[in-house]
Amino acid sequence: MTNPHPRYRIGIADITARNETARRMIAGFAAEMPALAAFWRHLDTALADNLTLTAQLTRLTADLTATRLDRANLLAAMRATLAAHTDGEPDPLSYLRDELAARQLPAPRPGEAS
Repeated sequence: MTNPHPRYRIGIADITARNETARRMIAGFAAEMPALAAFWRHLDTALADNLTLTAQLTRLTADLTATRLDRANLLAAMRATLAAHTDGEPDPLSYLRDELAARQLPAPRPGEAS
């Protein structure tokens, strides 16, 4: 069975272009129908809000991507640490220390309190 809810990638550039076109159309309508100026202003403000939301979505998507990579790197370090421990390596925690050092976070050394 196919997935009934496939994930669609949103074309932010396409959305922004359509938004700008709609705002130009509203400006044209407002010039031709000044009696409805408050109505056109309201629509233009709503479309401007969409541009703000699009910018926030772009930022949040980048943050999510970075968080997923961060999590994957931590998980890989944890797995490497467990495998090193199983293999009897003398310092299996070195994998976690290296990953934490790459983030510039302090990692406890052997014998130090965490």
